[in-house]
Amino acid sequence: MAKKVVLAFSGGLDTSYCVKYLSEEKGMEVHSVLVDTGGFSDEELINIENRAKTLGVKSHKTVNVVNEYYEKCLKYLVFGNVLKNNTYPLSVSAERMFQALAVAEYARSINAEAIAHGSTGAGNDQVRFDVVFRILVPNVEIITPIRDMRLSREAEIEYLKAKGVEQDWTKAAYSINKGIWGTSVGGKETLTSNQYLPESAFPTQLTKTDAEQVDLYFEKGELKGINSEKFANPVDAIKKLQEIAGPFAIGRDIHVGDTIIGIKGRVGFEAAAPLVIIKAHHTLEKHVLTKGQLYWKEQLGNWYGTMVHEGQFLEPVARNIETFLADTQENVTGTVHVQLSPYRFYVIGIQSEHDLMSAKFGSYGEMNNAWTGDDVRGFSKIMSNQTMIYHKVNEE
Repeated sequence: MAKKVVLAFSGGLDTSYCVKYLSEEKGMEVHSVLVDTGGFSDEELINIENRAKTLGVKSHKTVNVVNEYYEKCLKYLVFGNVLKNNTYPLSVSAERMFQALAVAEYARSINAEAIAHGSTGAGNDQVRFDVVFRILVPNVEIITPIRDMRLSREAEIEYLKAKGVEQDWTKAAYSINKGIWGTSVGGKETLTSNQYLPESAFPTQLTKTDAEQVDLYFEKGELKGINSEKFANPVDAIKKLQEIAGPFAIGRDIHVGDTIIGIKGRVGFEAAAPLVIIKAHHTLEKHVLTKGQLYWKEQLGNWYGTMVHEGQFLEPVARNIETFLADTQENVTGTVHVQLSPYRFYVIGIQSEHDLMSAKFGSYGEMNNAWTGDDVRGFSKIMSNQTMIYHKVNEE
């Protein structure tokens, strides 16, 4: 009986090669699965399914995990204001975790003996997929033809042509990966250290030129309203904000980071909604949280982002950090006013009943109502006492 293998399928060159290689060279029964994290239209999903069947898979399944992706990860990335290296909202790295989780679950549900993916040996994705599979389905074989055989793109194309696969394999100038939390853009410029992506490389072009204000309503840290429209599901709010902000061509940048395998890498991205949400959310937090809360949130949020980025989402401590982050959001409710303009945005201000900038206790730099000048003199004396002693003892 042929070995049953589940293939994480995107419809691109690498996974198309995997279908033919696994089914015809290895004699395996290939079941392809595409995991949608918010980056495909209905038409694209139908085309990818048809492509998989044309290539010869035994079955094809599309799994939509957008809501689960938000509930189990994205909302915590917002709670933690997570931007890798103060730049990147983990657009691809976070979604790879949920693609891997869904593929593993599907493999388990059909009693597959193996899982295959089309990762090369040069990037982060190979580690993310392998780690999740080894944790969730440790007895299932992991097969990676492109990585193991070190195949070039040209070799893959020649093989598929020899198998009678007719398709335009002309490589686009830029590699695009789209999801609900942003779109990555890779090209020749990102392989260098000194070049920026050209305007034409970004999928969302500038079509709005007149500045506009958008009001974002957060309820316990989650985006639940935009202007006068309320949303029961924050996923819908994210999509709506992307429609509003994306045409301003904001949220573009290039992330430079350390890959899991130890080399430096650059990737371009556009993430209008995620960057506006994180900036607005962080501003609201600065008004309603204490110094201690803000400090520890920054430490744990950064660490949580690193764990997600490096494929360690299933490490139990990630659940502990999520519990902490969620607990800090009790008073993160209010409206944030944001100005959108071509290529940039900024936060105008916030309104919240939990705002700690309350005039009841004084106005910064002007007056106070809760203490006297003598209180501050005594406080300053105590605060400086030990350091004063240190300098006196060691002034030689």
